[in-house]
Amino acid sequence: MRVALHTKVRAHRIADYEAAHREVPKELTDAIRAAGATSWTIWRWGSPRASEAERGGGMDLFHLLECEDYGRLLAALEELPVNVAWQARTAELLDVVHDYSQGGADAGLPVVWELP
Repeated sequence: MRVALHTKVRAHRIADYEAAHREVPKELTDAIRAAGATSWTIWRWGSPRASEAERGGGMDLFHLLECEDYGRLLAALEELPVNVAWQARTAELLDVVHDYSQGGADAGLPVVWELP
């Protein structure tokens, strides 16, 4: 299954967010794979030089992940110490965070159209 998510980095923390993602712990990436993810990509929209209005108050992040079962992936990672530590680290950088609770399984962006 493919899941698209939207989070938002704080405008003044972009460099920190990108630096953190150059150092994602191998233990976490291994756990994400073990929980059923086969890929996860994050795109950032907006320029740090854009006006506040153009940025919409922050920097939008769009995630696309492929996994067997998103709800099961969240359940496997929610209480995992390496993920809890990572989420605490990134929460300081984000205005809108990734929801690892059971309710987060419904937080994916709805599909509007797919190339037939």
